[in-house]
Amino acid sequence: MRKLKLDELNRPSVEEFKNQDKLPIVVVLDNVRSLHNVGSAFRTADGFAVEALYLCGITAQPPHREIEKTALGATQSIDWKYFDNVADAVSDLKEKGYQIIAIEQAENSVSLLDFEPDPNEKFALFFGNEVNGVSEEVMKQIDTCIEIPQFGTKHSFNIVISTGIVLWDFFSKLNK
Repeated sequence: MRKLKLDELNRPSVEEFKNQDKLPIVVVLDNVRSLHNVGSAFRTADGFAVEALYLCGITAQPPHREIEKTALGATQSIDWKYFDNVADAVSDLKEKGYQIIAIEQAENSVSLLDFEPDPNEKFALFFGNEVNGVSEEVMKQIDTCIEIPQFGTKHSFNIVISTGIVLWDFFSKLNK
């Protein structure tokens, strides 16, 4: 077995990426502190070809050297928007017909294993602050809450790991 070289991967150019079909998902970062987590979210969003990334509250915005360290150029391919107040992002997404989904541990949450995304819907996936999770402001407005099953001693995954798990799950279920 031989590893492929970069030029053998047949990745689209940024312009081609902008014009290709996208996964009907907007990833929303709700007050994410770590610039490396923000950059990694950009890179993960690019990897799954989501529609956009919304950055809210204290979440840093490109251009920033620390974001680029992990984004590796994905800040140019992924459409993104900044909202000072996360409630404004919720309103924007609701107006555009997105299902508002928190990725959080909460009462009456649905296990990611059991959640079946409707292929005719669009989804806004809210990922929260590294310490406090998705804000109460968002939790009061969600359509549903998805919880990632966990089996170890820690109470949560890193936000970027959660983003990757959930996007892979949605991608695989929407592309059956």
